[in-house]
Amino acid sequence: MSHPGPPGGSDNIGVTDWADWHQYYDDPASPLRARLACVKAYLADALDQAPPGPVSLVSLCAGQGRDVIEVLPGHPRRDDVRAVLVEWDERTAAFARQSAATAGLGQVEVRVADAGLVASFADALPADVLLLCGIFGNVSDADIEHTVAAAPALCRPGATVIWTRGRRPPDLTPRVRAWFAASGFEEVAFDALEAYDTPEFRPMMGVGAGRLRHASDAGPPAGRLFSFRPR
Repeated sequence: MSHPGPPGGSDNIGVTDWADWHQYYDDPASPLRARLACVKAYLADALDQAPPGPVSLVSLCAGQGRDVIEVLPGHPRRDDVRAVLVEWDERTAAFARQSAATAGLGQVEVRVADAGLVASFADALPADVLLLCGIFGNVSDADIEHTVAAAPALCRPGATVIWTRGRRPPDLTPRVRAWFAASGFEEVAFDALEAYDTPEFRPMMGVGAGRLRHASDAGPPAGRLFSFRPR
């Protein structure tokens, strides 16, 4: 079986120690901080828009879960949310689990599992919020298209999906946005971030959010959504 991949937030960054990689989020000058802030803003809005009652949140390749764990404590819908964070790397998952416990988020479950397999999180479906962050820069274009096509079957009507993808040439984000539209998601936001590590290096990143217009006729796929490419 191919390796299911590194933690979230790893779009187009060629590293192999994914636990250590997360230190870049602690650097105020890191462009990853800008991307995280955008994802968090989209997540807070998605929770605002969720219907009354329980809210199922699923984050695939969740990494340290900073988006979910930093948004939930101060959000009015905090107690409505049951979150399942799926992460392959045990050290990274342990960090997320400890962070959730420190924040008093007993409703956040961190699973060490293969996020490319729906069976790893099927019991949390259908999702009201689906996070696909840090995935699309690490898998094939065909796997991206397949995952987007499968997303409606993972979600409840009206659900919000939040995704990220690097924009280095050739920029695939226009096609990703079109794939989500064709799959029944109405785009509610897209930010083409251009942040600077140094004056010479300008990482270009895309963060998108879409809302599912109608229920899928298909059930969740039984096979693999995606496989991470070797670095």
